[in-house]
Amino acid sequence: MEIALASVCVTGIFLGSILLLASCTPSSVNFSALRKEMVEEQIRARGIKDERVLSAMEKVPRHKFVPEAYRSSSYEDRPLPIGEGQTISQPYIVALMTELLGLNGKEKVLELGTGSGYQAAVLAEIVKEVYSVEIVQSLSQKAGAVLKELGYTNIRLKVGDGYNGWKENAPYDAIIVTFAADEIPPPLLDQLKEGGKIVIPVGEEGMTQSLILGEKRRGKLEKRKITDVLFVPMQRIH
Repeated sequence: MEIALASVCVTGIFLGSILLLASCTPSSVNFSALRKEMVEEQIRARGIKDERVLSAMEKVPRHKFVPEAYRSSSYEDRPLPIGEGQTISQPYIVALMTELLGLNGKEKVLELGTGSGYQAAVLAEIVKEVYSVEIVQSLSQKAGAVLKELGYTNIRLKVGDGYNGWKENAPYDAIIVTFAADEIPPPLLDQLKEGGKIVIPVGEEGMTQSLILGEKRRGKLEKRKITDVLFVPMQRIH
């Protein structure tokens, strides 16, 4: 979940949005059209080529995963606040991280940092099973309610410490982490299948972090940096 700058809807005007300046009423917005525009202008145009990812991004209603006050900005190319100091990630970053996993549709994927549930929904459109861990119980409950409303049956949620992964359902074909860690948690390597991939932001809180793609080879991770990012830091249960 990336760092976001807050914006608010005041007296019928959504500050910071020229396109929707006249109204902030979600019912007046053509979300389907905005979603298609998002995919074409923010995602495909920036180099995302995986048709499975593009199709999932066009299908999943991102506005359902953000608070009412921010829904008119749901398809803008930026993260948005979802409460508890957390955010829903920028659409392009969601697409990029998903594409980096090289999914073919048959995988069991572990997500750490459920947040709003949006990334889990995108994954669920592509893969067989998604297991998602969130440390903040209220966020997990909200995400679960939205995912249930949208009819997803291949996502399992758990409240817990993402550092430890979800050992009971390991091994996983791929792991995606939506918070920044100082290092790649060792339990995640143990829970990743041989040949599996992990994508994770690595770096210090408040500093530019590195989005790392790792592939498990002979029990070790072969890592490479993809780009600079800025995500919220990992939280731990003490």
